[in-house]
Amino acid sequence: MLHTLADHLSVIWGALLAASIVVLLTPAVGGMARLLGVVDRPEGRRLNRSTVPRLGGLALFFGVFVPALAFLNLSGETRGLLLGAAVATTVGAIDDFRGLRWWEKLGGQVVAAAIPVGFGIWVHRFTFPVVGIHTLPKWFGMPVSVLWIVAIMNMVNFLDGLDGLAAGVSAISAFTFTLIALSLPRPEIQPAILSAIVLGAALGFLRHNVYPARIFMGDSGALLLGFVLAAVPLQGLLKTASVVTLFFPLLVLAVPILDTSFVVAKRLKYRQPVYAADRHHLHHRFVNIGFSQRRAAAYIWLWCGTLAATALALRFFKPHQHGVWHLWRTVVVGVIGLVALAASVYMVYLLEIVKLANPIIRRREEQARAERKTA
Repeated sequence: MLHTLADHLSVIWGALLAASIVVLLTPAVGGMARLLGVVDRPEGRRLNRSTVPRLGGLALFFGVFVPALAFLNLSGETRGLLLGAAVATTVGAIDDFRGLRWWEKLGGQVVAAAIPVGFGIWVHRFTFPVVGIHTLPKWFGMPVSVLWIVAIMNMVNFLDGLDGLAAGVSAISAFTFTLIALSLPRPEIQPAILSAIVLGAALGFLRHNVYPARIFMGDSGALLLGFVLAAVPLQGLLKTASVVTLFFPLLVLAVPILDTSFVVAKRLKYRQPVYAADRHHLHHRFVNIGFSQRRAAAYIWLWCGTLAATALALRFFKPHQHGVWHLWRTVVVGVIGLVALAASVYMVYLLEIVKLANPIIRRREEQARAERKTA
């Protein structure tokens, strides 16, 4: 059954209400954070040049929670998702306030991720190119779903190191999930509304978070956005195995996934703890080669946008349908895919080739390696 006008209005009004709440509430949250001393000071690996309050995730939480109560059908799955989001935000807020040891934080994330899974939001089946449709047993699908949610929560958290970066990437991802969910049969309207709510919340937060940021989302916001973005495809996209594939969420969330994969590989290579903070993330590397924060964020947003466009092209143009390849659709998808590939290659060129050609950057890398060896 196709979506009705009321369904589409719920998507639009959900996004607008979320954006309005976050825009209006964020300054008050920032003032409270300053009074409580929950601020980021310009030191260490921080890129901000002045003291900036964090805890913006609290405004994001209300921006997601209130529209969800207003526009979503409060089924068991929805209640589990909102409860898990509340736990994820709480874990992040505690870490923002006083700091948590890595295992305490990870334990809280696992608890948050397990809640929606316990309420039925987990990968029951999936479709992957070539291998086809597969149904997963509960003993495998549920742990994999918890692992997926925890992983995306941390990936968005790792990406939150540049003004507006995590909020912008989350907005692009949420917008993409909204369009894909709206293209599915009517039962998928719940993920579409939730994705639109996240889109509105992220855009509302960008009003205060673009460079120079007046507030940071902190772990409370990053864990919340990561949690919801991970749960949305589990709730809708991956369950509709005959319509969409596991490839879509992986493509839409490719930027945080690639960023985290690169950083973890780097830490393992130099035998550093995986949970240790460093300056090897994409945004740090852009700044190291001379990019401003605004320009670095824009480049990563554009890269994320090309990958999201590829996912949308695969969904809406469908080059292979009913056992037949369609030439013009294949050409369109191929062109968009090539643009995304070219953008990815250009990022590698900027972050690796340009770095190697710059003696100052090479010297910094050599000093960092020497410090790691002596540590």
